[in-house]
Amino acid sequence: GQDALNACMKGHGGFEHNLQSLRVVDVLEQRYPQFDGLNLSFETREGILKHCSMRVARHMEALEPHGVAHRFVVGYQASLEAQLCNLADEIAYNAHDVDDGVRSGLITLDQLMDLSLVRHFHDEAVREHPGLPAMGRRRLLSEVLRRMLSAQVHDLMGTTRARLAHARPADAWQARQGPALVGFSAPMRAAITELKRFLFRALYRHEQVLAQTQRGKAVVHDLFNVYAQRPSEMPAEYAQRPDTQRAVADYVAGMTDRFAVREHERLTGRRLFG
Repeated sequence: GQDALNACMKGHGGFEHNLQSLRVVDVLEQRYPQFDGLNLSFETREGILKHCSMRVARHMEALEPHGVAHRFVVGYQASLEAQLCNLADEIAYNAHDVDDGVRSGLITLDQLMDLSLVRHFHDEAVREHPGLPAMGRRRLLSEVLRRMLSAQVHDLMGTTRARLAHARPADAWQARQGPALVGFSAPMRAAITELKRFLFRALYRHEQVLAQTQRGKAVVHDLFNVYAQRPSEMPAEYAQRPDTQRAVADYVAGMTDRFAVREHERLTGRRLFG
């Protein structure tokens, strides 16, 4: 969806999902009578902005000096909490994608056995539970993923503890300077990178996934064009805004997949999914 929205917003400021996430909590969520947004702490807002180009960072820094984009301008790390959240997301997403890929039939356990991280914990699980393979691949994969998750968490904790003991930062700001202090050991990072490369090649670039992605982009593109031409099709809070293109991007970006597909069919008469 991001690529499609970015193409639609070319000439109108573009679209970037990290900036949009920040925009949601700073502007679009309206829960208080005194101000827009959720009044989140600086650290939380900065953590939401995981990535940022230097061009955008400098623009944001001009609007909000020493604000959430400042670390990209000066080359500091994210806070320790944000570093941890980023890696926790990575652990969770990789495990979910492996599970989802096998369930969908797009990848197989046999393919995964070529990966050192999977093979190690598969063999370990079978040694401890010799009858596990006969219980079905679903149960076997679940046990392998559970062990992979635990190993990554313990590796992350141990490596981070060692780095903090070595660096001995005096305060939270000093912890941001220099290399990241939250991270995996070199062997674990190499194994995770191998897994991610496999997922990119075998799952994310699978022809069925690419076909679904193209249909998703078409839905976003069509919705954007219809709403831009007929803003009244949107709820009043978006339709009445003077910045029509940005309002459309905000509205479409906030949709669930199911609602977007349903709206697309209603507005265009075409069914691209199911």
